Amino acid sequence: MKSLTAALFASAALIAAPAFAQTASPEPGSAPASVATTPATPQAPFPTTPPKLIVAISVDQFSADLFQQYRNHFTGGMARLLTGAVFPSGYQSHAATETCPGHSTILTGYRPAHTGIIANNWVDQTVGRADKIVYCSEDERAPGQDHNNYIVSDMHLKVPTLGERMKTADPRVRTVSVAGKDRAAVMMGGHKVDELWWWDGKTYVSYAGRAVPPVVERTRKAVADLIARPQDALPLPGFCKPLDRAITVGSQTLGTGRFQRAAGDLKAFRVSPAADAAVLAMAAGFVQDMKLGQGPQTDILSVGLSATDYIGHALGTQGAEMCIQMAELDRSLAGFFEVLDATGVDYEVMLTADHGAHDMTERQQIRAMPMESHVAPEAKTKAMAAVVAQALGLSNTPPIMMSAEGDIYINRDLPPATRAKILAEAKRRYEALPQVAAALTRDEIAATPWPKTPPETWTLKEKARSSYDPTRSGDLLILLKPRVTTIEEPTPGYVETHGSPWDYDRRVPILFWRKGMSGFEQPLSVETVDIAPTLAATIGLPMPGVDGRCLDLDPGAADTCKR
Repeated sequence: MKSLTAALFASAALIAAPAFAQTASPEPGSAPASVATTPATPQAPFPTTPPKLIVAISVDQFSADLFQQYRNHFTGGMARLLTGAVFPSGYQSHAATETCPGHSTILTGYRPAHTGIIANNWVDQTVGRADKIVYCSEDERAPGQDHNNYIVSDMHLKVPTLGERMKTADPRVRTVSVAGKDRAAVMMGGHKVDELWWWDGKTYVSYAGRAVPPVVERTRKAVADLIARPQDALPLPGFCKPLDRAITVGSQTLGTGRFQRAAGDLKAFRVSPAADAAVLAMAAGFVQDMKLGQGPQTDILSVGLSATDYIGHALGTQGAEMCIQMAELDRSLAGFFEVLDATGVDYEVMLTADHGAHDMTERQQIRAMPMESHVAPEAKTKAMAAVVAQALGLSNTPPIMMSAEGDIYINRDLPPATRAKILAEAKRRYEALPQVAAALTRDEIAATPWPKTPPETWTLKEKARSSYDPTRSGDLLILLKPRVTTIEEPTPGYVETHGSPWDYDRRVPILFWRKGMSGFEQPLSVETVDIAPTLAATIGLPMPGVDGRCLDLDPGAADTCKR
């Protein structure tokens, strides 16, 4: 069977990667190729010259648990990365483990408290819209918009990205950012980019007024041609067979899907391995068309792969669907790297994730985790506001409380004394709910010292402190107990989620690879804010004042952080 992604690479990139001309995945039950035993060789040092191209990849919702589950089955691009520097216990160390905050840490070196990206959405009571909700990558000043229908903007990111710093140091630097989501492209690309493109649900777009380069035209056509045809079921690799079991989730039966798709189904394309392959094909085409890495300076390419997140939310993490996705992601990365290899450019790769996740409640409950639960209706802000208003003898029209994600905001139009009573009553009632781990006021969070210990030891207050911005955070932050999902009832497209302060949502892999480097594995914890200063050190770019630290990528006595 020819790979579903072969046409994407052939059309969007100038050449087709050889791996995509073969089968989509190993035949069910096939054994891995044997590895010949060779004598031990002296450990090679990390290359001493700066790379010509930095490639930063984020796989949305690629948790450390998912990485660990599949690492022994990778034979393609992920297998290559496993020969480099492997940090299996990286941390998105903050409490708000969501897409926008997570991406804001990867190439800035700052935690969300400093990037300003406290969540995917927050409440701004000064904006002229009914629900007052602001999306992290929008310009809410644009008239006639809301947080679901918005003008994409980088205005809320308060700090520079690595690409911006590189371009400031050398204006010849080219920065390119492509992704399956606007917030991934914006938060990794930053404010100064040469090209920035994302999937808007129909095609690949950028900021208004930007010229459409040939590689984007090729990608648009290749994807449109693919979507116009029905997609047959993808093969099931042998190692996926144990996960090929049906599970009833609400009105749905999941767990045995193969990504069949009717012609013209845009949503099904987005929730499939082909979506990642298309982004990688476009990224490869940019490398070729712009000749990235072939100038006197180092260029940077950011790639946001979103399919794992869409598949996780819609289908869970422990069925045949996610297993197929992991196999196809591995293959797509292999094809991408082969295109980069063909350019002859000395490139350095980093791969990580914006957050983790764990499987849907229903499957967890029948797999030795009966304590898994959905959040109770009384914990929802609307219900709590009504109860608090009644207890205090207040009108709840307009609502006395509003929320976005876990942040609760007291209506600013109320007198200060009334607001204080509402806050105290809401905190008391939330803390009494059996599913709530903590209800932290903004004053409690702001008074918490900045954490200095390894991220796995942080308290809930310390995690919250790392996500807290006094201009955007709420008056009260609600953190649920472990294994309580914020999904009240599963629906099509939304059976599993993330966003908690617990390690299954915080832990992600961090992998570095470059041709000629000797690999090693460090199981102890590091943070995603360490990525930017680590990459910057390999090109001799100082990054003082950031929250992260440089990680030494040389396994020997030499130190890549001291060049």
